[in-house]
Amino acid sequence: MSQSSETKKTGHRYSHEFKAGAVRMVTQQGLSQGQASKRLGLSGSTLCGWMQQLAPGGRLTDLEMQAKIKQLEQENRRLKMEREILKKAATFFASESR
Repeated sequence: MSQSSETKKTGHRYSHEFKAGAVRMVTQQGLSQGQASKRLGLSGSTLCGWMQQLAPGGRLTDLEMQAKIKQLEQENRRLKMEREILKKAATFFASESR
């Protein structure tokens, strides 16, 4: 069996330090799992598995939970603002086409 087909079958091997760093991006730096996995070039399911393995009990601590809530609130504000901009743009272009 060739090296490339073996790599495809078994996937990548990552060090424990790399996995822990990826989990810290979510638990300590406040990135979403999607953001962290995209930055690292991982699938979401890979990072999710590492979260379950390496986060204490698979759960976030209170401090990590607060950071996650803060990050989600910021994202929610940004998305609401973007939605309002899109609504206004749609209204503008609808009135222009009449």
